[in-house]
Amino acid sequence: MKDIESIKYDIIEGLKTIYDPEIPVNIWDLGLIYQIDITPDYQANILMTLTSPNCPVAESLPASVKSMVEQIPELKKVNIQLTFSPPWSMDKLSEEAKLELGFL
Repeated sequence: MKDIESIKYDIIEGLKTIYDPEIPVNIWDLGLIYQIDITPDYQANILMTLTSPNCPVAESLPASVKSMVEQIPELKKVNIQLTFSPPWSMDKLSEEAKLELGFL
């Protein structure tokens, strides 16, 4: 069985394949994922946000994240928690996202 850090890496790589439909950047580089915790019994707990509380994908985007993470065979359970505290802001963008969006 993979170690927890390897599984966390797999989660991040998977998150990089999910794109915000309104911004041509993946949700990891957008900074929408605040925290990824994996328990010793292989449960993944992911804390995420959206670009705004009125985001049109408020239901579908967390479901997409959960569905993708559940494909990692070592995980026994996946919990997604949506938060707006702190609210998302442009300073959460990765360097790659800033470059992609023309901010660098």
